[in-house]
Amino acid sequence: MEKMSIDDKPAQRRGVIALMERDGKYLVITRSQTIIAPGAVCFPGGGIEDGETPEEALKRECREELGVSVHSLRFFTQSVTPWNVHLRWYFAALDGDAVITANPAEVAAVQWMPLDEIRQCGNVLESNLPIIDQLMNV
Repeated sequence: MEKMSIDDKPAQRRGVIALMERDGKYLVITRSQTIIAPGAVCFPGGGIEDGETPEEALKRECREELGVSVHSLRFFTQSVTPWNVHLRWYFAALDGDAVITANPAEVAAVQWMPLDEIRQCGNVLESNLPIIDQLMNV
């Protein structure tokens, strides 16, 4: 099956994803059992609400999911998931002394992992795989 480009079909929903790196490892979450794709490993992020810019949404999602503020947002790429969500991916930074406090309603676990280990997770969210591959080639 040929991969659809973001221009082929208008996405019905929009979201943002944070790519946070420290010492060669990226911050990933394991999704809680009460949200879509329970137990999946993925980069943190979420939906863009009406009236929000993608950057505002990313900051809000990081506060809601992880209890942290992000800064130095830099656009990386965009994609459309197999379930037709248009995602914008951003590099984001945490303060060095930031304490991550996962919201258990959305996040079961938080960890820092090298890209190759994330790629090998049996439960990595499918939409994250092409982005991991892009990051590995940057």
